[in-house]
Amino acid sequence: MYRILKRIIDILIATLALVLLSPLLIPSMIILLLTGEHEVFYLQKRIGYKNNLFNIWKFATMAKNSPNMGTGEITLRNDPRVTPFGKILRMTKINELPQIINVFTGDMSIVGPRPLMEVSFKLYPEEVQQVIYNSKPGMTGIGSLIFRDEEKMVSDAEDPKAMYAAIYPYKGALELWYQKKASLYTDLMIIFLTGWSILFPKNQLTLKIFPDLPPRPF
Repeated sequence: MYRILKRIIDILIATLALVLLSPLLIPSMIILLLTGEHEVFYLQKRIGYKNNLFNIWKFATMAKNSPNMGTGEITLRNDPRVTPFGKILRMTKINELPQIINVFTGDMSIVGPRPLMEVSFKLYPEEVQQVIYNSKPGMTGIGSLIFRDEEKMVSDAEDPKAMYAAIYPYKGALELWYQKKASLYTDLMIIFLTGWSILFPKNQLTLKIFPDLPPRPF
């Protein structure tokens, strides 16, 4: 019953989001078409439900050959591979909104573990890899809430790649927590907290609503 209700909620929220956010989505598409590399969408292979690959939709914010340039799969603050308008889209998270398409197709849910590239997926401990995508990947999730500052953390580190790898054991612990706590209540609270965190980035409400989260090691 939970999965059925979750799917209904996904479709309802995705439809509402598409209508309400069209004043942002349509101008963004036009600007991308006219600037940068004249690409609107970027499709990338990610690990999804039951560890199967799927194409995630995003607005194109980086140079086409960016995976083979600089820090590869790791994007830093002020990354030179990001286009000028792409910086705005990434800073506001608007670049993630085309994943509404993935929700409609059933590849993703509104709430779930973030879908990763295979190279990042392999940074999870084996026990996490085996169960993390027993739930569909989500546009937001507990890992996204706790690591809203991930890009800054990685950028500020002396060794960005080492820091990127170091956070994955804790990310894995968060996703295992979600697998145990998955429910409509948990999902609705994560959706609320995602919106709240956009308005108040430094708030600690997540830890108050979910006091049993694994303690953050850094």
